[in-house]
Amino acid sequence: MKLKFDPSLQYQQDAINSVVGVFDGQPFVQTGAMALQSIQIGGLFQNELGMGNRLNLPDDEILKNVHRLQETNGIEKVAAFAGREFSVEMETGTGKTYVYLRSIFELNKTYGFKKFIIVVPSVAIREGVLKSIDMMKEHFQTLYDKAPFDHFVYDSKRLGKVRQFATSNQIQIMVINIQSFQKDVADKDLADMTEDELKKLNVINRENDRMSGRRPIEFIQAASPIVIIDEPQSVDTTEKSRKAIGNLNPMVTLRYSATHKNPYNLVYKLDPIRAYDLRLVKRIEVASVRSDDNFNDAYVKLIATDNTNGIRARVEIHKEGKSGPKPTKMWVKQGDDLFVKSGEREAYRNGYIVQNIDCTPGAEYVEFNQGRFLELGQETGGQADDIMKAQVYETVEQHLKKERALKGKGIKVLSLFFIDRVANYRIYNEGGTTSLGKIGQWFEEAYRELTAKPIYKDLILFDVAEVHNGYFSQDKQGHAKDTRGNTADDENTYNLIMRDKERLLDPAVALRFIFSHSALREGWDNPNVFQICTLNETQSADKKRQEIGRGLRLPVNAAGERVHDETVNRLTVIANESYEEFARSLQTEFEEDFGIRFGKIEKIAFAKLVRRAEDGTEAEIGQDESRKIWASLVAGEYISADGDILDKFDPKNPHFELKVPKGYEDLRAAITDAINSKVFKNRIVNARDRREVKFRKEVQLSEDFQKLWEKIKPRTRYRVTFNTADLIDRALARIRQIEPIKAPRIATTVAEVDITDAGVSADKQIATRMRDAEPVRVLPDILAFLQKETELTRHTLAEVLKRSGRLPEFKINPQAFMAAVAKEISRALHDLMLEGIKYEKVAGAYWEQSRIEQDAEEGIIRYLSNLYEVQNREKSLFDAIEYESEVEKQFARDLDHNEAVKLFVKLPSWFKIDTPIGSYNPDWAFVTEREEKLYFVRETKSTLDSEERRTKENQKIACGRRHFETIGVDFSVVTSLAEVIF
Repeated sequence: MKLKFDPSLQYQQDAINSVVGVFDGQPFVQTGAMALQSIQIGGLFQNELGMGNRLNLPDDEILKNVHRLQETNGIEKVAAFAGREFSVEMETGTGKTYVYLRSIFELNKTYGFKKFIIVVPSVAIREGVLKSIDMMKEHFQTLYDKAPFDHFVYDSKRLGKVRQFATSNQIQIMVINIQSFQKDVADKDLADMTEDELKKLNVINRENDRMSGRRPIEFIQAASPIVIIDEPQSVDTTEKSRKAIGNLNPMVTLRYSATHKNPYNLVYKLDPIRAYDLRLVKRIEVASVRSDDNFNDAYVKLIATDNTNGIRARVEIHKEGKSGPKPTKMWVKQGDDLFVKSGEREAYRNGYIVQNIDCTPGAEYVEFNQGRFLELGQETGGQADDIMKAQVYETVEQHLKKERALKGKGIKVLSLFFIDRVANYRIYNEGGTTSLGKIGQWFEEAYRELTAKPIYKDLILFDVAEVHNGYFSQDKQGHAKDTRGNTADDENTYNLIMRDKERLLDPAVALRFIFSHSALREGWDNPNVFQICTLNETQSADKKRQEIGRGLRLPVNAAGERVHDETVNRLTVIANESYEEFARSLQTEFEEDFGIRFGKIEKIAFAKLVRRAEDGTEAEIGQDESRKIWASLVAGEYISADGDILDKFDPKNPHFELKVPKGYEDLRAAITDAINSKVFKNRIVNARDRREVKFRKEVQLSEDFQKLWEKIKPRTRYRVTFNTADLIDRALARIRQIEPIKAPRIATTVAEVDITDAGVSADKQIATRMRDAEPVRVLPDILAFLQKETELTRHTLAEVLKRSGRLPEFKINPQAFMAAVAKEISRALHDLMLEGIKYEKVAGAYWEQSRIEQDAEEGIIRYLSNLYEVQNREKSLFDAIEYESEVEKQFARDLDHNEAVKLFVKLPSWFKIDTPIGSYNPDWAFVTEREEKLYFVRETKSTLDSEERRTKENQKIACGRRHFETIGVDFSVVTSLAEVIF
């Protein structure tokens, strides 16, 4: 089949016209004085080495063109010209390669330019460009009246092509890897090199007898080529590479990427938000495959190693917490014992002392005593295999669902698996035979099981062995091997997978499930990839955008035509992380790679707003007017100086009306809508948006504060008594009410990803399902675990377990059973203790107020998004107060502005009252004055109904009340300051 290309897509035409528009005013035929030893021919000039491009337009005229294009395309105008380099930003999958190849023909048609060099960062992208030229050749000849052109890859053994590049009067397209000419660019000019230094250069920079004693680079320089850089963020990453590109003597440089690091003179922008909104790429769904809290084994995963400041390793383990074990990441060094680090979890008692850490790049590992080894990214004791097996099953099922939905529509469905160990898919046996690795076996098991179901039967009329295959680099014996993706061994693999692109789209070709090495992600895609599954075992996952980029392009049907049906165009990513984490990572990458500021208002945000003139015509207000509106919004405290939307902007309030500058009243609604479109309920907190809270020493020294602290500073301790028989009875009653214990499971949740100006979210769940994991093999010491959790005797615990009638469930899911039983015994114990608890002052024990000043000296850094700025600074120890809820924020505001409140303090986190169920940190202490000063401690909650609050929270509040009764301070729970009687 042949892919068909639509020449009428407006966004692609806009990108092409933007590049052509940079040179607006450049005549096709020049007249006037000719340069010495050169003859002007159309858009070219001829010299002794050949024919080259020539641009006669001065920089100030080019800058005017750039400003006009930026205004039209909604890009902030550059303050100064950044040289003759121009950038085009296009989201992955929207036809970037098509756009710059077609721009070549459009520039030739409009201005007569003929010499073009495409610089690429890798073999994969080079092969992609060559394949694109082959596929699009007939299309371009049809559009441009069969304009003759020649294209080739620079090869030092075929220097005749370089001479032809310079001397030909046809369109010339040279494709070259940056590595082919970057390494020879030294700190000094070639003219200053010695003969020995020149001999060490590669062929492109060496004099050559077959080229009349000239250096090949001279012929390229004489052509004054238009240099097109594909993925500049990977090409000109160093000063050396930039110098190498400059050494080509480009007339201009055109830079095309989805993720520019330096977008010089950006003239067109199609970012992922706009591409997604215009449905130019597939919609994204994420199928999240996660373990259902299986904490039965000693789980350790090696995440990273580091030797910058001593040798250490970052691992993830299951650490004991207040509500049971949780996955926790931490740094460890040689000699550390994971038994201690985990909170003394029994599973880590033997064999988990860090023996050795190796930071060698590509060979990182950590070794524990008793011989356990973990390589980078590997884990032990977790459910990695269970999760990967479930991912494979989910991918096959999603594939078959898509096949069923598209049956009869002529659209072939492909699924792509990325693995990092070839042996997990294919094993090479002695004698030259091969067999399936574990992933290959899982695939065939899932495929056979699912295709046996009536709903999927006869969808694919090929044997299981024919529908899947792998693309891997090979060693000298012809065996597939693991690679990084940037070696010579990868070249044949790239050739195979790139040149198979059209064959893979043929429904008559059996192959539908493609297994590839994770190193091959960059530079390869296929429009009919509808499922992408990443099966990591030894590496951390690559960027989400790199993963999804392999399948974002819109699919094609059997006729080679693009399909624009939104019900069809959905890419499902099968991930081993939660869908919330996936969305969060994707949003972070958009922010880092594109500089997109989700939830922030840019200065040119209102430039496209349209207003009607007196004569009835309509026009956009433009960037200059937008900046005026933006400045007024900052002054009105609707947005911050960084563009963050502030609390004052509250269009949900029926009494809200946005104040706009005089003369812009007709745009009030449009401005409000523009701001509102950026409000994101799940906005990710930016770690940079923080500040240091300032301490006010004079408030601490005031009489009011000193007297307040004197009232609340005494410390107490508690005493409790209970009867063991009562405890056993209460524990048994609770344990018998525990829900049936279920076996460990793998949970899959499919959620739709939404990308808007406000951010990336995955709130809409589409489907959920569960799979049982492998059964538990080793049972832990349940009495030791419960004894550590409850501090009761083994005899008492054994009595509870025997009489509970629930012990057989221990084998089903040991950790879940132990955690549930420990929780109910602890609750029974807490109930008994709280019934008889008594507090008493501890002689000579106080909270020292010097710790407040010590905290301030060390610097208290807090997120701006959770800070209330105190207005009456003389009433508070700090100029801002961190709040955890809207109720707390309102309470702080009321304390600040109420005249009866003379001083208030948000009690520091170390101001804790001991209770049997953990420490308790009350919220507020404040001083009020009518006829005499009154001292209060208050806990702010959203409700006074104890039934609506958690049991543990109520118990801690009850303990806090008894503590304050003991020291003689008024304490209560309130929802607002109005409930405090002054």
